[in-house]
Amino acid sequence: MRILHVNKFFDLNGGAEVYMHELMKRQEKAGHDVHALSTRDQKNLPSQDRSRFVARRDLSKSAGIQNDVGIAMNYLWNREAKSAMELALDEIRPDVVHLHNIYHHLSTSILEPIRERGVRCVQTLHDLKLACPNYRMYTEGSLCERCKGGKYLEAVKHKCISASFLPNMLAALEMGMTKSKQSYERTVHRFICPSEFMSKKMVEWGESASKFEIVRMPAPRFEKAPRGGGYALAIGRLAEDKGFDELIRASAEVPHLPIKIAGRGPMESSLRALIQNLGAHHVELVGFVRGDELVELHRNADVYLATPRGYENAPLTVTDAIAYGLPVIGYEIGGIPEMVDHGENGFLVPHGDRDALVRSLKIFASLTAEEHDRMATASYELSRTKFPDWDEHLSLIEKVYRD
Repeated sequence: MRILHVNKFFDLNGGAEVYMHELMKRQEKAGHDVHALSTRDQKNLPSQDRSRFVARRDLSKSAGIQNDVGIAMNYLWNREAKSAMELALDEIRPDVVHLHNIYHHLSTSILEPIRERGVRCVQTLHDLKLACPNYRMYTEGSLCERCKGGKYLEAVKHKCISASFLPNMLAALEMGMTKSKQSYERTVHRFICPSEFMSKKMVEWGESASKFEIVRMPAPRFEKAPRGGGYALAIGRLAEDKGFDELIRASAEVPHLPIKIAGRGPMESSLRALIQNLGAHHVELVGFVRGDELVELHRNADVYLATPRGYENAPLTVTDAIAYGLPVIGYEIGGIPEMVDHGENGFLVPHGDRDALVRSLKIFASLTAEEHDRMATASYELSRTKFPDWDEHLSLIEKVYRD
């Protein structure tokens, strides 16, 4: 089968890119002819298709009024990307086009040639962009669903994309144009949802339920972690919607449970200041880690913490945690409840309830070794019964292609 994967980034920018590259690698190993279309960047991984990649433009920086207007037009309708898609379809002649995140950098212009040629098309929904202009349903420090029903100017009023006017107006225009034309809906035959939450949320926002297929992300088959390091682990970008500041405030009341937070981001300095001000010296920001260091962080952790302010789809960090057999304390939001059986492999906490989070941290810290082991075993088994391994995942994706 000839497969064309399409994503706005081709480096390892985030979870969507990590997943796509692993999927491509495994599909190639399975004997498929796998290709890609993306944007050009020095950090890109190697690709046989790089000659067709298009320019990547930085929407966050002004390049002068004339260039800014050109960038804005590309945001709405990228002619270079459309031409690149036409060329890819003509030269590769894919049996299926697998879309990932295409917004802003590639635009919906690439959908037209797919639709005109009648090529089979699927899209993995890594975030909420099919419904929400800023793809997170989170703004001004809280969950936001103001744009439901096509009220996309709310994104301008509440500056959902940027503090600047233009990016917000562009996002609102792009969503209005895309929805009026039903660009995705008329092109994509199946939307692949990594969680039940994603499917239900899209239907709630007016999408047709028949378009969605739930295919859970693969859980790695790690060796069960020995644990015993005496600390809780949290991983993610140090940004407002990840809620690490609230986690630190809650943990200040449970100083006998050390916490290690791995990641970098715009809130790093303010989080360090918060730790200092609260005297929460049991909380350690360990920075960005990967490879063997990340493995050791998981293997020695006693519990994983997932307490975001915003919706989470099917966070790979939680998938990895349960694959190691770590109990999870997580907020009851997004796809997290699908990964935690309350009282079995961890605790679900009402979203944003700091007092309840404090209680859960205290309860976990007081568990006996036997109770802790039982929860760890439940997590390990859940990762193997509810989540496919990579071979199973490949079969499920191929079934979506063929169906």
